Amino acid sequence: MDRPTAVSTEIRGVDVVGPPDARSIVFVHGAMVTRKMWGPQRDALADDYRVVAPDLPGHGNRADESFELEYALTVLDDVVDELADGNAILVGLSLGGYVITEYASRYPNKVDGLVIVGSSANPVRGMNLLTRLTGGVARLATRSDLVERAVERLGERWVRNRDLDPEHEREILESGIFPREFGTPGPDLAGRDVRATLRAYHGPVLVVNGERDEIMRRGERDHAAAADADVVVLEGVGHVCTLHRPETFTNLVEQFVRRVDASA
Repeated sequence: MDRPTAVSTEIRGVDVVGPPDARSIVFVHGAMVTRKMWGPQRDALADDYRVVAPDLPGHGNRADESFELEYALTVLDDVVDELADGNAILVGLSLGGYVITEYASRYPNKVDGLVIVGSSANPVRGMNLLTRLTGGVARLATRSDLVERAVERLGERWVRNRDLDPEHEREILESGIFPREFGTPGPDLAGRDVRATLRAYHGPVLVVNGERDEIMRRGERDHAAAADADVVVLEGVGHVCTLHRPETFTNLVEQFVRRVDASA
């Protein structure tokens, strides 16, 4: 099957595929990677859905910008309004999961459902300190070009070790790895009660984690309870379960979308 072709848009760093009048799904990536991490989901869902995947500030085609949560929310709002007709189901991994949670609490009428992946830890109390410490160490370490390049090589090796379609692997590698962005979001997230933010959103929510994602799994039940959400744990995989098990994850998203639309 031919790969879908991205639609041109004036918003830079966005892939848009699928029928313009179809249900919109917006995918938001994690720190250090880009919108290209969603290639497997984009291509698998594009026949039936309007699939939109933007770069966050500091990443990909927006690498010349600095990540700030408020600015990321503005970018996401522009994407939803201009490319998803003002309503979408949002899917976010790691940093992307925190971004879409905040967005849903502010714009609940624009969000028909959330799939929160690898984003179950609440950065308050002990996690507040860990988030600040990890972010600070990452920001300090990646001031060194040698360290930054070493992390890039590790990230590239990780991608090559996944069982990905060669074209998806190429896309991810060519779009770049951005080590300095691992620490940048820390000050915006540390101390923020994300669980209370999630509780403020009353739409359908699915929480997904990799079985080996120890930090996120410690909070998954409490996180799900805050939104009366279902929890799915993908066996034998870690934090970036979307690329460990891309077909399984895509099926989860599609099943969730169908349930949301059926209930509506």
